Amino acid sequence: MKFDAQSAYRIEALSGQDRSSFDCGIEELNRYLRQQAGQDSRKGVAVPFLLVHRQTNVIAGFYTLSNTAVELTALPESLAKKLPRYPIVPATLLGRLAVDVRHRGVGLGEFLLLDALSRSLAASSEVASFAVVVDAKDQSARGFYLKFGFLPFPESPNRLLLPMQTISAMALQ
Repeated sequence: MKFDAQSAYRIEALSGQDRSSFDCGIEELNRYLRQQAGQDSRKGVAVPFLLVHRQTNVIAGFYTLSNTAVELTALPESLAKKLPRYPIVPATLLGRLAVDVRHRGVGLGEFLLLDALSRSLAASSEVASFAVVVDAKDQSARGFYLKFGFLPFPESPNRLLLPMQTISAMALQ
């Protein structure tokens, strides 16, 4: 029987939740969620979304979304040639994504990513966005995103993107 994350967890915007016990094993991401995420949300520079266990209200993971722009010349040529010749194109930045070490191994990273892609696609119908962009922290993270079809930027292999057209073709519902 396959694990059903949606029945055990909910995703909600950051508000007053207790974030002190979150531990993804990467201190920079732990510190971000505990100390910086609320400020980023209030200042309008990122929207943090939390994965919360339905029964315990414990935060099992999170991700952030914000607007960004990428230089047309930085994109893979196969994509750039299909776009208008604007110097920059709008995109959505998946800034951070992390799962608590106590909740790993059941597909929550994928669950968070698919939710982020779904939200990004929905928002792109009202605020233009050509793709979702992510900066992979390491080779493991890079491999995770490549598995979902993200494409590397030619000059920055840990910077990846997934075009909205590709996201739209995915069965996210």
